[in-house]
Amino acid sequence: MKIKGIKRGKTIELSESINNIPDGAEIIVELELDLGLEVDLNLEINTEQTLTDDERLAKLNKLFGVWKNQPDLMETFEEIDKKRHLYKGRRVDVIENQDNE
Repeated sequence: MKIKGIKRGKTIELSESINNIPDGAEIIVELELDLGLEVDLNLEINTEQTLTDDERLAKLNKLFGVWKNQPDLMETFEEIDKKRHLYKGRRVDVIENQDNE
């Protein structure tokens, strides 16, 4: 059985009712992110289906939408940026030329 849903925190809201499974029943869920893009895992190029520029743009916009509705995303990137600029490298001890003494 395959049903779409929307994740909200620890809850997945299903797009349709499931009447053949009783409430409280333990189930196993296999998750897959629906980006609206079909990926050929065999890496074969499908030459029969060519997309227009508008169709390509629509698919890209759907893909980029995965980052949407994540209010802490900017904070996360700001934190990463701060931390990477704090590191000044490791200390290197200079070895003096001892033969000239």
